Amino acid sequence: MTGIVETPSFTFRLERVRSLREPAEEHAREELARELELRLRGEALLREATHAVSAARETGRGAFERFGASGADLLAAQAFVERTERDRREAALDLDRHDAEVEARRRALTEAAREREVIDRLKERRRADHDRAAARRAQNALDEVALSVHRRGKVAA
Repeated sequence: MTGIVETPSFTFRLERVRSLREPAEEHAREELARELELRLRGEALLREATHAVSAARETGRGAFERFGASGADLLAAQAFVERTERDRREAALDLDRHDAEVEARRRALTEAAREREVIDRLKERRRADHDRAAARRAQNALDEVALSVHRRGKVAA
């Protein structure tokens, strides 16, 4: 057999763009995963801080109820409760920041996926156009062969 090709193979001119968008989407997916992991850690820190506040309040309550507690003991207990509450508020703020980052990463992933899907759909449309044109050319060639066979048959008769 000879290596004659009737129709050229399909080439997508924007393949370089498409090849750039796939890693961009993957990068956005990894960033979202990283932020989700940080958010989970933030949730755990907030839970720990909430438990620490509860424990500090119990400890402080015990200091206030204890007979013979000095003013310094009471001040230290109050400072401890305030510090743990401040740590819990900071943990809550950090969790809010992580929530905002997760949402931003989700939007970035959605946008990257949308851009990749657009270029993939364009590629598929161009491939379908190419396949239809190749099929049309092949059908035209077959029609020409059939017509020439028919003409030869008429001339011979």
